[in-house]
Amino acid sequence: VQLQASGGGMVQAGGSLSLSCAGSGRTLNRHTMAWFRQALGKSREFVAAITWNGGSTYYPDSAKGRFTISRDNAKNTAYLQMNSLKPEDTAVYYCAAGRLSVSGLTVVSRAENYNYWGQGTLVTVSS
Repeated sequence: VQLQASGGGMVQAGGSLSLSCAGSGRTLNRHTMAWFRQALGKSREFVAAITWNGGSTYYPDSAKGRFTISRDNAKNTAYLQMNSLKPEDTAVYYCAAGRLSVSGLTVVSRAENYNYWGQGTLVTVSS
């Protein structure tokens, strides 16, 4: 499985960006999809996740109300709509996919639960 993340770029604070994560090699319609990010000098952190059927979504407090994750299983693609961006959102954003047997924020927010990772796309938010 290969994941290709795209859509990163530079935006001013308060602006919006939409990221995409396209899967290839096999269908991902039974996989939980997630986004993580890693800022320079910091550890990777969870941003959002969506269950295989889109029935549940999960966000950390830092993303709630501003970010929205969605997916289109017909296109084997997940999306992350980011609004009201802040300079502290600046990071490389990675998409991930995994066959998680259970859900819940504690499970979906752990990077080690995901088997497949994209190459990352840089998001820069200027003040």
